[in-house]
Amino acid sequence: MNHLSELELQNLRHLIGGYETTHCKMQSYAREASDPQIKSFFEEAATSSSENKQTLMKFLH
Repeated sequence: MNHLSELELQNLRHLIGGYETTHCKMQSYAREASDPQIKSFFEEAATSSSENKQTLMKFLH
């Protein structure tokens, strides 16, 4: 794998942090939701955010 530039590393850090924040917020919203469809929507969004974060983390290895 090619080495990443400092700018690319900064961008990855920013994106990974954003996905982590989104994941936490979506989990929180899912816990608070009483409607099953809304709860499911937020749970799926939390899962998607976590998966996106993990995909980006692979670029750091």
